[in-house]
Amino acid sequence: MKMNWKKIIGIVAGFAIVALVVLKLKNNKEVTQSKVYQYEKEKAIHVQADTLQNEYVNAEFSYSGTFEPNKETKISAELQGKINIIFVDAGAYVHKGQKLIQLDNTLLRHQLYLIDVQIQNAKTESNVQLQANQIQLNAVQLDVERYKVLAQADAIQGVQLEKAEQQLETAKNQRIALLQQANLKSAEAQRKSIVEQINKTVIYSPFNGVVTAKLAEIGSFAAPSIPILQITDIQNLKFTVNIPETELRQFQLNNSYSISSDAYPEISLIGKATMIGSKANMGSSFPVQFSVNNTSDLKIKSGMFGKLNMRNANQEKSIIIPTSAIVGSANQPQVYLVKNGKSSLQNITILKKIQNKAVVSSGLNDSDVIVTNGFINLFDGANIIVK
Repeated sequence: MKMNWKKIIGIVAGFAIVALVVLKLKNNKEVTQSKVYQYEKEKAIHVQADTLQNEYVNAEFSYSGTFEPNKETKISAELQGKINIIFVDAGAYVHKGQKLIQLDNTLLRHQLYLIDVQIQNAKTESNVQLQANQIQLNAVQLDVERYKVLAQADAIQGVQLEKAEQQLETAKNQRIALLQQANLKSAEAQRKSIVEQINKTVIYSPFNGVVTAKLAEIGSFAAPSIPILQITDIQNLKFTVNIPETELRQFQLNNSYSISSDAYPEISLIGKATMIGSKANMGSSFPVQFSVNNTSDLKIKSGMFGKLNMRNANQEKSIIIPTSAIVGSANQPQVYLVKNGKSSLQNITILKKIQNKAVVSSGLNDSDVIVTNGFINLFDGANIIVK
């Protein structure tokens, strides 16, 4: 049987190519692995640590918060109409009752003029009718008096006196009707309605404050749903801070507290606690709100940041650690203890945080050593070397 040398050579060449590819891939893997960092769990990790000791808590600490306006509203018109005049601009200080906006009331004033003419005509006509009625009433009154005398002397029949008395009663009823003047009352009611509408074309400031936004211009159209100006009262401010539940006991309603502005730390303000939140926010803290009187020149603006300054009356010693040493979660804070050259993860309870430090109520003791830096690759039970 003849051998097919070409087929044999092809098979050998294929195996050779596969072998070369395998060798190349193996070499690439070795090169790649040599470049990748291989973490050795048994290798000691260099960390920084501190030895704890009981110390006095700083007597002063603070909570950050934000100033907000006591009152703020957007001014709209009660009637529809074109804006003729805006008497103030953004940034202007306004007083309660100050005129802010004048709407066009030309048509209303024309209607008022026509109503006044109608009322005047009605009054003139009424006066003429009343004068005629008075003349008639006087004449009938005289007839009744004369007929009474004649009837007593039997000079006339009683029926004539009765007719005269009926005419007198009719004249009196006519006078009462004239005095009531139904048409005149209707016109006066219309006049009162138009006057009220004219008064509403002038818009006044509802309280003292600053114009913080001008939302329309002269010539634009005003309507009840379209704001024209925004008025903000910053004479009195609201200051709100968020307090952890463990520290909420420090606050009492109507008590006064010291507050300062970040922009003007030299200005001391007094805040009266007006609200202590009953529901925690997303950060498990409770809002506490204070009423603050602004400076006479209104230096503190809405939206500025400030601090509620507190003084710790309890001078007992406590374990205090830097917040940078805390790991774990907000619900379960932890620290790494150093024990026999190894790290040990320890649960702790935080009483309060003061700036960049935390007061620990349980989980740590005096002379404990905790890791404060070098947390990369650190795990519970790792070998460590303290720098």
